[in-house]
Amino acid sequence: MLVVAEKEIGGLMTPEAAYDAIEAVFASMASDQAYNFPVVREAIGHEEALYGFKGGFDGSALTLGLKAGGYWPQNQKHGLINHQSTVFLFDADTGRVEAAVGGNLLTALRTAAASAVSIRHLAPKGAKVLGMIGAGHQSAFQMRAAVRAHPFEKVIGWNPHPEMLTRLADTAADLGLPFEAVDLPQLGAEADVIISITSAFSPLLLDEHVKGPTHIAAMGTDTKGKQELDPALVARARLFTDEIAQSISIGEFQHAIAAGLIEPSSITQLGAVINGSHQGRGEAELTIFDGTGVGLQDLAVARAVVTLAQEKGLAQKVEI
Repeated sequence: MLVVAEKEIGGLMTPEAAYDAIEAVFASMASDQAYNFPVVREAIGHEEALYGFKGGFDGSALTLGLKAGGYWPQNQKHGLINHQSTVFLFDADTGRVEAAVGGNLLTALRTAAASAVSIRHLAPKGAKVLGMIGAGHQSAFQMRAAVRAHPFEKVIGWNPHPEMLTRLADTAADLGLPFEAVDLPQLGAEADVIISITSAFSPLLLDEHVKGPTHIAAMGTDTKGKQELDPALVARARLFTDEIAQSISIGEFQHAIAAGLIEPSSITQLGAVINGSHQGRGEAELTIFDGTGVGLQDLAVARAVVTLAQEKGLAQKVEI
């Protein structure tokens, strides 16, 4: 078995490699060559932690495995980030374990890559202003990936705790872009592309906020009950997601489904746009990508980083 330690991931996995891996696996999913296994996610009754498994099989790349981990909200006292995970890859021919890969940074990179893929394929023509809702740990990854995917000229942002907006301002400055803190109505009116990446349980961005041609990457909702967008906003958009079943059960679109405002048949896998079997944005004024985060994303970036680690001699071999 090969082991790629968490400490090695930053020097191996580039945002460009993450983008390529996620775009390819989305295409495989839409072509029915790859599928995700049911998600297990449980409150363990200790340290307020949520623990679970996401897995799947990509037949086109023969990638089989799972990510194990979750959310430990008390980890600050241990000097650790709240999200902790490890990805395990298995030989699809024999079932033997192939690799164990640190999953913390990979999770951030694959989540950012997913929204970037949606932006490249669905952003309105001539989009110049990127709007950021949320300024947590993941927001900097999201902004960097978005700017690599599309030539934005300005970033505007909002966060429920304004003192955290320095993260967005500093990231934008590092990317050579001006940044402005705004309220949500201004953000919805001015941004051509909006990334929402929060842990909200009630809608932040309302239908009346969003004006003109816009693409929204809704990346924060991955659990039943979470919500970032007004269901009325969802109902007037052309809808895309990573996996439809997950989107309508634990993703952003669960709320519009529950309200009877949309049907599952109105949601398209983003991979269909990548494959060319769906027109994508077309003449739609508003598009929304619901990035729920699927196991195949984790497996795709883990496979890519194992290959890079082998090439650079950084994969440790362990006999089990």
